[in-house]
Amino acid sequence: MEFVILIVIIGLVFDYTNGFHDAANVVSTVIATRTLRPVTAIVLAAILNFIGATQISGVAQTIATGIVVASDATQLVVLCAVIGAIFWNLITWYYGIPSSSSYALIGGLIGSSWIHQDASAILWNGVINKVLLPMILSPMIGFAVGLSIMKILFWYTKKRPEVKDKKLFRYLQVISASFVALSHGLNDAQKSMGIITLGLFAGGYLLEPTIPLWVILACATVMGLGTASAGFRIVKTMGFSITRIYPMQGFAAETSSSLVVFIASFLGMPISSTHVITGSITGVGTAKGRKAVRWHVPKRLMWAWLFTLPGAGLVGAAAYMIGTLIR
Repeated sequence: MEFVILIVIIGLVFDYTNGFHDAANVVSTVIATRTLRPVTAIVLAAILNFIGATQISGVAQTIATGIVVASDATQLVVLCAVIGAIFWNLITWYYGIPSSSSYALIGGLIGSSWIHQDASAILWNGVINKVLLPMILSPMIGFAVGLSIMKILFWYTKKRPEVKDKKLFRYLQVISASFVALSHGLNDAQKSMGIITLGLFAGGYLLEPTIPLWVILACATVMGLGTASAGFRIVKTMGFSITRIYPMQGFAAETSSSLVVFIASFLGMPISSTHVITGSITGVGTAKGRKAVRWHVPKRLMWAWLFTLPGAGLVGAAAYMIGTLIR
């Protein structure tokens, strides 16, 4: 019983770190354009993250049953997976690197499961189709959609220059930023629900790995609280370092990223909102010209993302080996 309680607590701690780690992604553009004050943006994001987290998508079920063989997972496997993800979140947050909480959790789960049994514990089809391919394609799609929306807006405002100078895009950006926060809750909080459910199933407290209502409400609440505590270390990287963002650019980037995350959520793909938002911001900047983007920033972030899955996997594996020694 104590082990299950620990899994739930650690799972919620991860959900909290996910909230403050990724809050910057949600609000970075709306803060960068000064459309909303930082505190207002954070409160809005926290509320909408909570609402999004209460809406079930296929992501939670993918984490619970689509990455590793649920019947082979133990409580120690789940606990070490979350520890690996939390460790990675804290390290990258400290250095202001907007890495992926999603892939940190998945990497931790793969690493601890592999050491617990062997490679047969991993559902490789699920990892490839639901994780690796979306990991590669989602920022590219975000880039393409952001670029396209921005090109259309440039064309429209060239024909009607009076629109560009009005407050229209500031109002539109509040709406688009709200959708980003909603989609973030819909995708990211589901991962914590999935990992806690897997822990409950591994401990024999659930007959089937289906998400209990209390897990949904607990994760939604903690995600909202985590977002409310903010992660301003990463706002500078996302909102100011990649390209210069005005309300029109912010609206385009947020619309692009929220569309991609919403679609992926309903397809059961636990993608990284960080990847998608960065891809969208880069695409929006590129619409103005390649020189408008500080390319060294996306390149640096790309390397951080590439190391997230294996890095968190190694931490999860190490945590499992230590856990077997002290258990």
